[in-house]
Amino acid sequence: MQVEEELAHKSPDRETVLSIGVFDGVHLGHKRLLSRLVEQARERNFLAGVVTFRQHPEEVMLSGTKLPFLTDSAERSNLLEQAGVDIVVTLSFTRELAQLDARRFIGLLQKYLKMRGMVIGPDFALGRNREGNVDTIPGLGEEMGFTVTMVPPLLIDGEVVSSTAIRRAISAGDMRKVNRFSGRPFNLRRRVIAGAGRGTGLGFPTANLDIDPEQALPSDGVYAGWAYINGKAYPSLTNIGYCPTFGGSERTAEAYLIDYQGDLYGRELRVEIIERLRDEVKFHNADELKQQMAEDIRQGRVVLESGS
Repeated sequence: MQVEEELAHKSPDRETVLSIGVFDGVHLGHKRLLSRLVEQARERNFLAGVVTFRQHPEEVMLSGTKLPFLTDSAERSNLLEQAGVDIVVTLSFTRELAQLDARRFIGLLQKYLKMRGMVIGPDFALGRNREGNVDTIPGLGEEMGFTVTMVPPLLIDGEVVSSTAIRRAISAGDMRKVNRFSGRPFNLRRRVIAGAGRGTGLGFPTANLDIDPEQALPSDGVYAGWAYINGKAYPSLTNIGYCPTFGGSERTAEAYLIDYQGDLYGRELRVEIIERLRDEVKFHNADELKQQMAEDIRQGRVVLESGS
């Protein structure tokens, strides 16, 4: 069985307390739960572990559902480790896994990961038909010999912090909310690829980012933020959209580094997106676009210098 093969790759040297879920975005709600996980593991001299999934369960179980990811597997693992997690186990979420009952899946966690405790959120569910939930898991814990700790949701401005809420805010271009719920700026870490070269001709050379089509992206528009090269931050503008002034047909993300000179082609670039400046607009000609870009730079500096 695939899940057993994947679990067998990890062999903790002592018992663990686990949290289980997608953890997409590793946002402030996740961090609240992870803080309790790590605290409990340290108190018991256990390891803190997270079991996460390569695919979102909804995409596997609901045909045609596609959820853009906030963080890819590598970044998610890195963020989990930064939160103090000792072991990150990434499983393939398959229909075979979904058909395991809660007792069987928990038994595998005990066998391979030495699970002695579980820390869960209020919407937690595992096993066939979501049978292992906040109402049933405590009973299984008593029967199978592991503790269960439930962490309440985190609310900001009366709204539950969740990956779903962050995706909605990204789609609306509300980067202040995205960054407030995430606890850090939304960022794109991508390789710079060849573009059409129009920016250079306008006097504003841009770095065209190799965007994963499954990556969650803000709504089309121009955004102020920071771009990082070799650890140094440069103020930047990122345009997301179709470049309508030039009749573009593919959605792109292009970053202009305001105070940088040099060739970025082929390099990895990390771009933080801080605030939306305006919608993407079709201009009558290149001169109008150049005038607007100069104004975008002015506004972007104001936003970034104010720390907004």
